Amino acid sequence: MITTTIFPGRYVQGPDTLKRLGREISRFGSHGFLICDPFVFHNLLPEFQADLEKDIRVTIEKFAGECSDEEIERLSKKASEVGSEIIVGIGGGKTLDTAKAVAHTLKVPVATAPTIASTDAPCSAISVIYSQKGEFKRYLMLPKNPDIVIIDTKIIVQASSRFLVSGMGDALATWFEAESCKKKYAANMTGDTGSMTAYALAELCYKTLVEYGLLAKLACESHNVTAALEHVVEANTLLSGLGFESGGLASAHAIHNGLTVLNQTHKYYHGEKVAIGTLASLILTDKPKAVINEVFTFCESVGLPTTLADIGLADVTNNELMKVAELACAKGETIHNEPVPVTAEMVFSSLKAIDMIGRNRKRN
Repeated sequence: MITTTIFPGRYVQGPDTLKRLGREISRFGSHGFLICDPFVFHNLLPEFQADLEKDIRVTIEKFAGECSDEEIERLSKKASEVGSEIIVGIGGGKTLDTAKAVAHTLKVPVATAPTIASTDAPCSAISVIYSQKGEFKRYLMLPKNPDIVIIDTKIIVQASSRFLVSGMGDALATWFEAESCKKKYAANMTGDTGSMTAYALAELCYKTLVEYGLLAKLACESHNVTAALEHVVEANTLLSGLGFESGGLASAHAIHNGLTVLNQTHKYYHGEKVAIGTLASLILTDKPKAVINEVFTFCESVGLPTTLADIGLADVTNNELMKVAELACAKGETIHNEPVPVTAEMVFSSLKAIDMIGRNRKRN
């Protein structure tokens, strides 16, 4: 059996790491092309631009807001015209995905520098492509992961703690999904099965969240970088990224995808909906009561959703919930990586069950 594990080239995390961005990217050439989201461009750039330009010549461009084919083409043309040797994305997920796609177009290295810790996307070899109006178009599967991922935790703690907590919701699924893939011998994102390294890192991701999640949230709310905050940022970004790409996905993310069919959920973050998918997956796969209690307790402690009302579905109908379940079970969805046969009816019942459990716990 062949196993494959994929990693970013280098992962750098800590306070003021953006001040050493120039040193990190200068290993790949003498001219960098920075794609900055509007907040970074107008507010954060002055804090690290001088340090950056001590080590490398840069061209800086403001991101237009959508990871679209048109924006990728525009930025690729500009980067090519100035002879850039490395692309750098600084900002939120769409900015980073655009930078990865531009680097892929130009066949040059890429660095990602997220300003929030809400997903594991900074480490991944995927870009999500949208229309200029923000409508989902396709996934762009990239041939390699970013060459550098650099996370300045002083910047992370200036953002709303909801972003950090959402990242915990996304990361929460990592171990459960990787374990399912391991039992099923299901493929990871490379098409091969995962390695023992990937599964071990996925488990470490879960243990880190349970141990440090609440402490990290409190640190973020007070805008302080603490050891617990650093541990959870690493879990949200690196451990979750390695776990999902090299361990594999299963029901939690498939249920998330199903939930997106309902407009009521659209104002909630990716990780918040993944948390509901994770809770439902515990029922779906018949996890022990102790595990179910532990995950519910964790979600309650950090403020992740535990009922359907928590993601805008207080008045959801059975027909609507069945649409969610049917989409989650669509052909090719990762829910079929579970070691048990899954039907839409089972997903529907699992969602109803966790909603009842969550509501009952809130009353007591």
